[in-house]
Amino acid sequence: MNKYGLHGKLQAKAGSGDELTDILLEAAKMLRAAKGCQLYVIGKDKDDPDALWITEIWDTREDHDNSLKDQAVRALITRAIPLLDGPPAKGQELQVLGGFGIS
Repeated sequence: MNKYGLHGKLQAKAGSGDELTDILLEAAKMLRAAKGCQLYVIGKDKDDPDALWITEIWDTREDHDNSLKDQAVRALITRAIPLLDGPPAKGQELQVLGGFGIS
């Protein structure tokens, strides 16, 4: 196995964490049908309700990059950007070697 993974944090403006969560959950529903998407998980930091962590696993980096060209995904990104407390930080890129729950 040799998959492409991303793990990163999005910091919402104070009080905007729930709204950003809703947008990311919409994205998760859309990505179920995206080519090469194995995993897209959103988690909330227990100590900061406006800090969200996203973990993604894709068959390839190209599949991930192509998903960002989808017009519906672009529309969600456009809705999410104003909720962020600064630009998104570059996430950790991972070479996924294996594990339970991915094929």
